[in-house]
Amino acid sequence: MYVMTTATAPLLASAPAPVWARRVAHAIALCAVPSGLWRIAMASGVHVGYSDQVLRDVFDIPGWGIAYVVGLSVLAELAAMFPLLLVNDRWRPLHPRVLAPLAWTASGVLVLVALWQLVVAFTVESQTYMSSGTAQAVWGVAFAPLFAIPALMTAVTWSYTKRHRARPWTRRR
Repeated sequence: MYVMTTATAPLLASAPAPVWARRVAHAIALCAVPSGLWRIAMASGVHVGYSDQVLRDVFDIPGWGIAYVVGLSVLAELAAMFPLLLVNDRWRPLHPRVLAPLAWTASGVLVLVALWQLVVAFTVESQTYMSSGTAQAVWGVAFAPLFAIPALMTAVTWSYTKRHRARPWTRRR
């Protein structure tokens, strides 16, 4: 007698992700690159608009600040790759009933983080650390793509949720 368990059940497939959703998911991963490179340049001692005193006193560079800044860059890039799970048809680490709410939560958190970053960017304290208007412009260009991520993530999440609700699961062969 053959008993089907979750270990022996065939894998289930859903509708493939639309091309636009795949492109948007890849764009999200690319949006984190400029700010990550800017942070890594800062950790490496490249002049990014902060004086040596500000780097030492505020960011603890050189020192533990290097690990923090590089770690933040790596973490941000890994988080920006999360939407690739929503458009990948080959590997799904979580069931859609788990992944969809997780993706909606991530979208909400990203909106809050983007709003918080706007507050931080325009506070008097962060404005006074930069040594010139050119440095502020470069910083703005490096961090501007991050503000697109919440809207892009919401679009990919919406597409993922729609695909998994619109069509019943079918068995892969």
